[in-house]
Amino acid sequence: MPLATARQDDGDQIAVQARQAVGVAEALLADATIGVRKRVMAEGGPAGQLFDREQRATHGLAWLATYVEALRQLASYAERMQEAGTFGEVEELIVAIGLGEYLAQIVGGIPMSQGEIVRLSDLGLSVSDVAARLTPAVEALIADGNNAARRARLVALLREHHGATFGNSGLDDTLETIREEMRKFALSEVIPHAQGWHLENEYIPLDIISHMSELGVFGLTIPEDFGGLALGKESMCVVSEELSRGYIGVGSLGTRSEIAAELILGSGTEDQKRKWLPKLASGEILPTAVFTEPNTGSDLASLKTRAVREGDVYKVYGNKTWITHPVRADLMTLLVRTDPKEAGYRGLSMLLAEKPRGTDDNPFPAPGMSGTEIEVLGYRGMKEYEIAFDGFEVKAENLLGGIEGAGFKQLMQTFESARIQTAARAVGVAQAALDQALAYAQQRSQFARAIVEFPRVADKLAMMAVEVTIARQLTYFAAREKDSGRRCDLEAGMAKLLAARVAWAAADNAVQVHGGNGFALEFPASRILCDARILNIFEGAAEIQAQVIARRLLDGSN
Repeated sequence: MPLATARQDDGDQIAVQARQAVGVAEALLADATIGVRKRVMAEGGPAGQLFDREQRATHGLAWLATYVEALRQLASYAERMQEAGTFGEVEELIVAIGLGEYLAQIVGGIPMSQGEIVRLSDLGLSVSDVAARLTPAVEALIADGNNAARRARLVALLREHHGATFGNSGLDDTLETIREEMRKFALSEVIPHAQGWHLENEYIPLDIISHMSELGVFGLTIPEDFGGLALGKESMCVVSEELSRGYIGVGSLGTRSEIAAELILGSGTEDQKRKWLPKLASGEILPTAVFTEPNTGSDLASLKTRAVREGDVYKVYGNKTWITHPVRADLMTLLVRTDPKEAGYRGLSMLLAEKPRGTDDNPFPAPGMSGTEIEVLGYRGMKEYEIAFDGFEVKAENLLGGIEGAGFKQLMQTFESARIQTAARAVGVAQAALDQALAYAQQRSQFARAIVEFPRVADKLAMMAVEVTIARQLTYFAAREKDSGRRCDLEAGMAKLLAARVAWAAADNAVQVHGGNGFALEFPASRILCDARILNIFEGAAEIQAQVIARRLLDGSN
């Protein structure tokens, strides 16, 4: 049989297996949803006290649903590649291993974190309930999909790629061209300097930011009428992924502009759009998001920073924390309480607060504003601050949309994009971890052999490659849903939840592959580990993300 025909037959078989796997996984999810819903529902809706008491089950359901969606997107990926004639051996191996491993974890236990394994029994399914859903074909896939021969072959093929992005991503030519351009930029201007920026806790140089502006990074999704490129969120994912693969700080610079632009585009007045969007698109101004407070975290309804209207200005009083890149920012999207009589979300408003750029010597040269740097393990290059406002003035005309009390609703409209973008950054960090681990494993010799030839090392590399692909496909899917105009908070949350865990696992395994050298500051693996850790925390901690997903699943609105 000709090789091409054999490859076609293998691809067809894997595509069929993928569809069967998805069907079984969906059935298990449906059973689990019924079981968990019985535990937490009261009078037609989730009961808060019951929901919190049953967090292991509700959050476990969120993880199960995330795995099911991941399998759907892996199956869809296989079908698209098969139809396009680009389903090569690397892709076949990744899909087969991914199907087998994720099905095995669904049946045997899904890691929500390093020490928390959720099992179907936690969701109310008995052994017989699970067995009734499994088909012989799926049982065979669980037993043999992720086998030693496939993992070894996948790593052998990865070694031939020499640092290229492995596997076909399934993107169109335009997006692949964007990927190549961003990869070249990262290779030439970011990766050679990233370790130094990290170790010295230095700002990413302004000439790097200028070059990013020239490449259109800050105006990707802004309409052409306002100086942007009018591309979709999928392009944002590609750019964020490749820049974060170089250094997460560089990949995250675009996040600030993305959040600010989406806020203004979705809720701003026409004058605000005309004033700010072209400057954001060109990189003339750098924004920062100023939402979090010391005692609120994800509980924005408890926000206390207040803004008092006095004539044609608001005067701001209060404290914010974990504010990224505020010193060099020219514009703050500042969430404040404008109506102290309104408790909860309804008293919140969003201000477009202008400020002068600062320096290390004088970080906040603005009356009524001061700050203290928060020293961090990773995610450097922009610097984190706690900021105090004491009468800081904002023009009243810079009230977003000209409406008080709409701030939380305005911010909520950006959460989908922010979480998709964070998922893309996580994919980039995970890919960087794999890049470092694969290169080191081929260079490092022990017992007269390159360590990549030892199965425990190769197995780590194989699973890193598989999970990077799964997280990437889930993230791209969420972006396509957003581009289509459909509600995608569920998909965005799932992408962020899984990709963040994948990034941390990949970074941890990269350090392990390096052995003692992975613990040395001179090796990038140590930086990537520090950078990866934050991804499970910001833009909604993993626990909050699981809570949100579970509520959507159980309240019947999905």
